[in-house]
Amino acid sequence: MTTENTATTEATVNATAPLALSPGTVIQLPEAALQLAELPTDEIRAGAPQAGSRKIAAGPGLNIGIWEMTTGTAVDVEVDECFLVLEGRATVTVQPSDAAQDPRVMELRAGTIGRLAAGMHTEWVVHETLRKVYLFPATA
Repeated sequence: MTTENTATTEATVNATAPLALSPGTVIQLPEAALQLAELPTDEIRAGAPQAGSRKIAAGPGLNIGIWEMTTGTAVDVEVDECFLVLEGRATVTVQPSDAAQDPRVMELRAGTIGRLAAGMHTEWVVHETLRKVYLFPATA
């Protein structure tokens, strides 16, 4: 079995280039290098969170990647996505599209799987740096 050893190649790896997931290989996602950047000020609600993502080239028709956000609070408008939390802890509040409904709260921690729909307005309160793997439709 072949694995990408990001610990030994981190200094030379381009942290924004897609990770190649060829047949018969694996990637250690908790160790994969990511380039983090400050979020736009209009998205930040508390703290100074940074975020970054990296695509995984896993084959035609597959949109997979990893995403990370450091502690703080930020808002976002989502795309259709399923995700699995690899590490960290956060509370995500999904604002309802109908003002008569209550917001939905998702408590995230390692092992949590979740789904977001295109257009959802969310607030991410990251308590411990959160890293997730995401999947979304090829048409998104």
